[in-house]
Amino acid sequence: MALLSTIDFPHKIVETEGFAHKRIDLHSHTNCSDGTLSPQTLIDRAVNFQLNVLAITDHDTVAGLDIAQKHIEEKNIPLKLISGIEISTAWQGFEIHIVGLNIDKNNSALTALIAQQQQAREDRARTMGEKLAKCGFPTIYEDAKEMAGEGSITRAHFAKVLHQQGHVSTMQQAFDKYIGKKGSKGQRAYVKPNWCSIEEAVDVIHQAGGSAVMAHPIRYDLSAKWLRRLIVDFKEANGDGLEVVLPQMNPEQRKKMLGYCNEYDLHASMGSDFHYPNRWSDLGRNLTMPVGATPVWAQWQ
Repeated sequence: MALLSTIDFPHKIVETEGFAHKRIDLHSHTNCSDGTLSPQTLIDRAVNFQLNVLAITDHDTVAGLDIAQKHIEEKNIPLKLISGIEISTAWQGFEIHIVGLNIDKNNSALTALIAQQQQAREDRARTMGEKLAKCGFPTIYEDAKEMAGEGSITRAHFAKVLHQQGHVSTMQQAFDKYIGKKGSKGQRAYVKPNWCSIEEAVDVIHQAGGSAVMAHPIRYDLSAKWLRRLIVDFKEANGDGLEVVLPQMNPEQRKKMLGYCNEYDLHASMGSDFHYPNRWSDLGRNLTMPVGATPVWAQWQ
């Protein structure tokens, strides 16, 4: 899979340049992690939504990339696929996600980190399953593992099983009551993850030739002071950019994220964080790079 070049995209978004000629989504998931669609179906959906460029960024795995690229080539689909990954990291007691874009998926350092992360993910899932068994769900680990299939097992799989089996009325209630970090009734089966550091994730993404982008900064439930501290630490770790555009961000939030990019000399990225079709978000929806942003693909040479 060829890495993208700066000639594929404008370097900077300015008033006169616009962005109407490209539809780009740099954050999406398949059933190789916690998405519901296969890589092939995700690609077909992207084409139906008239996307020109799509990054697949599954959690701590690159298993879906070859499947997607093969589908593109076999069907002669007019879509640029960007090799990506979303790496879970630990920072000050918070789980922060770092997206790697335009990576060499076969890089040895990346392969080693993926193995480390997958082991941490499996260990966490087993412990979570043990705690949920004590809550009255004796087969929950096996059920979640079966749902994940060959993909990475995540808390979302546990939430889906609890919801499908009627133990909770919504997936969010599964997090609130059992597997989430917060909540008056939560934490009964919460297990602290043993993820790598932000510094390690950024370093490995760079070794793989990619750009390291902080995923959805507005979703970490941080005060303005702590969010700034996170961004400063990310910048000091040589991070490259922030996701400044998500489908459900309001104009003020986008302006704020762009302000952080400009203040800390970071590139801007955008993506739907697509997991499954729903009424609130979908591939490419409301994704327009703000005027004046320096997009992350300006790094890709």
